[in-house]
This record gives sequence, structure tokens and C-alpha cells, in this order.
Amino acid sequence: MKLNGRILHLVDDPDAIRRQLAGEDLRDDPDLSYVYGVNTDLMISGRACTLGYTGEILGPYFLENFLDVIEEGGVKRGGFSVVVGGHAYGSGSSREVAVVAHQGAGIELVVADSFQRIFQENMVYSGMPFTTDRSILARLSAGEDIDLSELSAELPPFFRAVAEAGGLMRYGTALLAGQAPPTYALDPAPRPMNIAEKLIARRTWRGNDATDGIASVSPGDQVLCRAQFRGMHEYTTGMVMALYQQEWGDAPMERPEQVAAFEDHFVLISHDAVPEFARSARLAPAMQLTAEMVEASQRNGIRLHGPDRALPPGVCHRVVVEDYALPGEIVVLTDSHSPTAGVLNAFAFGVGSTAMAFALRTGLIPVTVPRVIRVEITGTARGVLSPKDLILHLIGDPFFREERWRTSPTDTAIIEFGGPGLAQWDVDELSVLTNMTVEGGLMTGVVEPCAPIVDFLRRRRGIDVTDAMVHADPGASYVRTLTIDLDEVPLTVATPGDSRNRSPLAEHTSVEVQNIVIASCTGGSLADLRAAAEVLRGRSLAEGIRLTVTPSSARVAEDAETEGLLSMFRRLGAVVTPPGCGSCIGNGPGIPLPGETTASTTNRNFARRMGAPGPVYLVSPAVAAATAITGRLTDPRTLS
Repeated sequence: MKLNGRILHLVDDPDAIRRQLAGEDLRDDPDLSYVYGVNTDLMISGRACTLGYTGEILGPYFLENFLDVIEEGGVKRGGFSVVVGGHAYGSGSSREVAVVAHQGAGIELVVADSFQRIFQENMVYSGMPFTTDRSILARLSAGEDIDLSELSAELPPFFRAVAEAGGLMRYGTALLAGQAPPTYALDPAPRPMNIAEKLIARRTWRGNDATDGIASVSPGDQVLCRAQFRGMHEYTTGMVMALYQQEWGDAPMERPEQVAAFEDHFVLISHDAVPEFARSARLAPAMQLTAEMVEASQRNGIRLHGPDRALPPGVCHRVVVEDYALPGEIVVLTDSHSPTAGVLNAFAFGVGSTAMAFALRTGLIPVTVPRVIRVEITGTARGVLSPKDLILHLIGDPFFREERWRTSPTDTAIIEFGGPGLAQWDVDELSVLTNMTVEGGLMTGVVEPCAPIVDFLRRRRGIDVTDAMVHADPGASYVRTLTIDLDEVPLTVATPGDSRNRSPLAEHTSVEVQNIVIASCTGGSLADLRAAAEVLRGRSLAEGIRLTVTPSSARVAEDAETEGLLSMFRRLGAVVTPPGCGSCIGNGPGIPLPGETTASTTNRNFARRMGAPGPVYLVSPAVAAATAITGRLTDPRTLS
């Protein structure tokens, strides 16, 4: 490629962004300060995602409201063809439409210091060139015509094979025809493996006519694995099925009985408590995407969860834990918070739409074997410290925030959670740890075999998984082993802008809050509702407080109603909604109103993530409840 346009540097100075939009070209300079973690919500908003999934539709909305400077269509009008970012480019959601938005805005190349895993995969699979080598900017600016095969040549073998095939869909067609043999060794020597490595090795594809499984895998290997459960929701199903039909027409899916679709992201947009500005902008296009998902599910025999559907509603991640995932399985959904199911000793992770279409047809999913960090949990929670406090404390550590585990641009990493401290929390609570690993730039989290997993699956599904769980081998290797003593972990918040912005709650007790949200796959479980209710019982809300409570599944709502939790929240004046994702993605009650500061139990606090401007602090359910009582961020232990 030659430089056919201009280079847009995503620096953290709004005035520098304005100058570039006005025609000034910044020189690549080591002293430029780039925005950390340009996330997919910034690339393409949740509102724009409801409009469709093609470049023509989404291109004008690329980077809209970035630093409150870029307007609709601003990047394309500026004539930019290269975008330059800093570290953790592509954080957040698995939405592949973020890549599509780049393409629709005229971007032909992405340069960044590091890329987050899902976004990088989406670029590979959809054919978007990218590099971490900044020297390419000087070469382009000098007029050099760069052969993009240079970039693909630097990729690992599987990524390179996909790029050479013209994308993952074409690669899938070749694979089904027996023309794409494994790109990895099928006879590696046995070695002691950790939980993730054992699970991946067991499911590794050996070829169309061979039994799955190889003796070992090692960090950095790229393999194809047999996926068990696969899932989609309204934001993604339309794009997944469009890609599928474009490549394979009406060809049957592989094991459709192990696929489910979830009506969860849009079910609360029409709620009376949703601000009119959000409802009017999102409802109609969201219902069109929902209709596409329902039609595709019916046509292909896919299980469908949602209000008034054949199967009960709920946030997909919670329902997968309740009804689908099992120890030792590989679980994938088109959503970045799919690591939730890792709480069941499964290998669960989010993927983009192209990867899911590939998995639906072939039954396989690409996996880059991760570097594994072992986190040993010791000490006691003292009745108030929650897994939310622990995970915010953990992912805010410089080791994770600065990705010190990384050795190459295509590395991935996960956390293996273990230690005696696990036993004091149930699966509801432990799932917060695995869910939010993605907020630390990680692929997933996996929980070692422990009593809470056995107890949950015995009660929930009537099965005994004691012998099915995957243990690490003696002598297994880890990038690093961290021991976390809960007695030394403070109540923790994430300050506005990024989940990794950890800070002790004690430093923010003067922050006034008007909007409280107890919801989402991270904060709407029965354990979460119980923790909030324990603080709220016998007390009243502060004047002017808006409190929204959204159970994460129909089962959670039913149990909370039976226990009297939801009726108590209603008596206090809370808006209690049916199950759904809601305000976490700006699609339900709890969207910030002008001038409000929000305290939320959700997992993400990117700018405008919740559907409107306004600072968002991430907190535990107990802290959210205490804050609702006082009107400022509050330690529940200080309440009289």
C-alpha cells in the first residue's frame, strides 16, 4: 500500500485532535502521549452498533465523540487512511463492527504499541492490516509503496495462513475441503501442563478424519480446538449469519444443538424509566437486529433465550453458567465477557463475528495458547470484601495494567485462580473474578477445581462433576505466581474511564453520587442482590438518589422475589427491571442523566459506555448500596 490519505494520531490532547481534523499533520514523535486503551466503545458506540454491521453504515460513526472532539463523519472527512494508537488498542467489547467502522471510515492500516486480543483477532480474520512497528509510518510518509505481505509474514503460522487464504471464512472453506491441514505440530512431546494448557490440548483438532487431542501445547502455539458451547446475542447474530450465508449459503451448522442465541442486550430499551433520548435513538434499529436473530435461530434450529421465547431470559453469560458450561469444556460467545463461564473450570472466551461464523460451520475455534498467571488467594474476606474488590485491585496492578506478561505482539494471557480463599465464595461471587479478567487485557480466567463448583452444579443441574474437573499437573509452569492475601486487599473502586483505574475506596468517600446501578453479568447475581439488600435493609435512600436493580437471569429474579429482595428494593423506591443487560451498555434504566455521577456494579466504565456522558465509578454491590443511603461513595462498615 501507499499512503493514500493522512495519518491520524490518537493522542490524549483534545486540541491536537482538533488540529488534525482541521488539516494539520502531526509528526510521529516519541514524546507524543497517546490515549491508553482506545476501546471499542470509543471506536464505535453501542448506539451506533444498533444501526447495522456494514462499513457503509458504521463508517461515519468511527471515533464519534472521541475526547468529545470528533463529530459524526469527522474521520472520513479528514481524509485519514492510517490510524495510530498507543498501548491496549482495541480494549473492551468483542464487537467486530469496531474493525468494520475503521474500514468504513477509510482506514487502511492500524499502527499501535499493543493490541488487545479480540480486536487483533478480528483484524486478522477480516483482513485489516495492522502492525506494532512504528517505522512503517516514516516509510509511508516518504512515499514508499509497502508490500502488506511484510506485515502478515511477521504473524504466527495460523494467523499467517488465514491472511494468505484471504480471511478466516475462506480458510474455513479450504479446511472443510481438506485443503488446509493443521498449521501446528501434531506430535509434540508430553510436558507438565497447567489447567488451560491441558484443556486446550485435549480439544485440539488433528484433521478432518482424526480424533481430537495432542500430547501438549505451549504458550504462543496457535491451534484449532473443538468448541462445545457457542453463543450469540442481538448485537452480533445478524452479522454472524450474514458472513455465514455469504460464504456457505444454507449449508448446515455443526452441532446446532450446542448453539444458543440470547435476547438480552436490547430487552430493556423500551422500559418506561429509559430516558427518551436513548429510547428514541436505539429502539427501532435494535428491534430490527432482534428480528434478524429470531429469524436466524428459527431457520437453523438454534436455541433461543428471551422474554416470551422458548427458553428463559437472562444475560447470556449468567445463563451459560446456569445451564450450559461444564468443567473441561471450551465455551465461546460473541461477547467479551464470555470468560464468566471460566468459573466452572472451563476455558471460556469471547470472539468476534467472523470467528463465530467459522465455529458454527466447522465446530472449531482458533486458540492462541495463553501465557498463564497463577493467582493464589489466601486470607479471609471479613464479611465485606467482595470478589469485585479483589478483581479491581488485581487488574489495576501494574503487572496487568502495563501488560508486563507480554513478550510479543500476539501474546495472550489468562489467570488461573486457586488457593484456599476460593472456598469462602460461591459460584455467583467467583464468576466476577473470571468475568472481569478481560478488563485487565486478558483472554480469560479459569478457576481450579474447588468445592463451590461441585456444590453449584449439584444443586443447579443435579450432576456430580468431581471427576470431570481439570487439575494442573505437578510441575506445570506459569509466567508468574501471585499470592493475594485478602486481609491486605482494601475495598476498591475503579475511577472513571477504565476498569483498571484502581483506587482504594477510602480515598473517594467525598465523591457525591446521584445514580446507582446494581446490574449486569458482573453485578446482578443472587449473591450480589443479597449483598446489597443486607446493607439496605431497614434504611432509606438519600434524597435525590436514583437506584436501578436488574437481576441477571430469570432464575435470579425468581429466587430474589421469593426471598423478598426485589419487593424490598421496590419499597425503597428503586426501579426493579426484568432480567437483561440494560444500562451496562446504555440500553436500559440507569443511563446517567445530565450532571449525574454514577456508582455501578457493572464491569466497564468507559466514557459514554452507559449511554450518556458522566463519570462512572465501578464498585461492589455492598458499596453501591451504602452509597445509595448516603449519596456519596461509602464504606458500608461506616454506616450506623
